[in-house]
Amino acid sequence: MMPDTDPLLPDTPPAAHAEPLLKVQSLFCERDERVLFSDLSFSVGSGQLMQVLGSNGSGKTTLLRIICGLNDSYEGTILWRGMPVTDQRETFLASLLYIGHRVGVNRILTPRENLRWSASLHTPVDDLRIADALARVGLKAFEDVPCRNLSAGQNQRVSLARLLISPATLWILDEPFTTLDVYGVRELERLLAEHIDNGGSALVTTHHRLNVPCAVERLNLDGVEQPL
Repeated sequence: MMPDTDPLLPDTPPAAHAEPLLKVQSLFCERDERVLFSDLSFSVGSGQLMQVLGSNGSGKTTLLRIICGLNDSYEGTILWRGMPVTDQRETFLASLLYIGHRVGVNRILTPRENLRWSASLHTPVDDLRIADALARVGLKAFEDVPCRNLSAGQNQRVSLARLLISPATLWILDEPFTTLDVYGVRELERLLAEHIDNGGSALVTTHHRLNVPCAVERLNLDGVEQPL
């Protein structure tokens, strides 16, 4: 199974991702005696955005969790910069930011406190940058409101603000557009486009048609083309 390029978007220049950052080879996974995917191979390079498609239960979330090291029930090889991730786990994890379909926000803390905690796991950032990130995602004036008092969409924005303070090269996002309003969708698309334009890479599960000024590779786990 190999990914397709969206024909409605311009081709990405070959030099942008000539050498894969992430390479998945012959991946096999089954759950409850049902094969989710078999002989799955693909790569994601610098300056490349890949959209993972598939019906419910096709294994989209499982695939992302396997790549992130959160699920070891698989066969196959995952390489980062040409080396198995199992041989360089810390380096690989420091290079990626994973946002799952469950909002990873501590609802007792405020948006500012959540971002401080998230940044402390890697490279601490100052409060000015945190404030700028929250303003960028539409949370200006909500920085110090406990997240339990925010809406589902606002909590999703707190989670996505992590993209603006993270040094990660690879973004792995599982249904990131869920609960976002029109403003939030457009802002996330801008964040993705900027990350790709700066040489980053992203793997995103969504049925939303991405409105971005770059090529979108599409990996369909159902093995059949789906309209977007």
